[in-house]
Amino acid sequence: MVDKSVMRARDFWTSLVLIAVSLFFLYRTSLIPFFQANAAGVQGRWYNSAALVPFGIFAALLVLALILLFIAIKDGGAARAFDKLGIGFSVPECIRLTCISAILAGYIFGLVPRVDFILCSALVITALIWGFHAGDRVAMVLSTVIVVAAAAYALLVHFPRSEWTKPHDDDLVVLAAYLMITAAMFARSAMLGRLDRVIRLTPVIAIVVPLILVIAMAFGFRQNVPNRHGLLFSKIEYYYYVSLKPLWSAR
Repeated sequence: MVDKSVMRARDFWTSLVLIAVSLFFLYRTSLIPFFQANAAGVQGRWYNSAALVPFGIFAALLVLALILLFIAIKDGGAARAFDKLGIGFSVPECIRLTCISAILAGYIFGLVPRVDFILCSALVITALIWGFHAGDRVAMVLSTVIVVAAAAYALLVHFPRSEWTKPHDDDLVVLAAYLMITAAMFARSAMLGRLDRVIRLTPVIAIVVPLILVIAMAFGFRQNVPNRHGLLFSKIEYYYYVSLKPLWSAR
């Protein structure tokens, strides 16, 4: 068990990083106008602005980071953080942080702009849950390798912006990676006797969470969705406008 003071020192540095990230993205989001006239010259509604969802997400992240910073300082984490051994730095911890950073970097820079949002989010959620919730080093490294390999394919094959909406070969690669990591998760968990509720619910969480998020963004808040031509979302959008919306409009 990690000492509480070490955890609070980690919380201190983590909160500072989250605050910096939040402020940066809030600044970038502030460059998106809330009231932008459309092609007909009619003033847009604020709740249809593309800035609404990012403002909400990063404002919430900023608030949570400030709360985490307050708790860390209150419990002595700030004083411990400036000790060179204060965060309990070790080789296993370095490997863990490197794997998390690699997964998030692959997700943000390789997958999200080019791959169906539901598929790439399901892959990354599965990798993070399976790779890090039980402390299994093999699961951590294997999940990182699978995500990075899928992200590298999408990044290298469809690097320029003009390639982001091309045929779904990268979507199929990510789908295969998701099925592979899910199969490996169940197989290894069963072998180690760790087939618990978290593992059994992971495929459901991995699909349902991004599915609800993308539907709410696209059809609830009318926000732009990354890669609308993705393998799954393009079909959802097609059936929504062709099959469902005419039913509501006819009433």
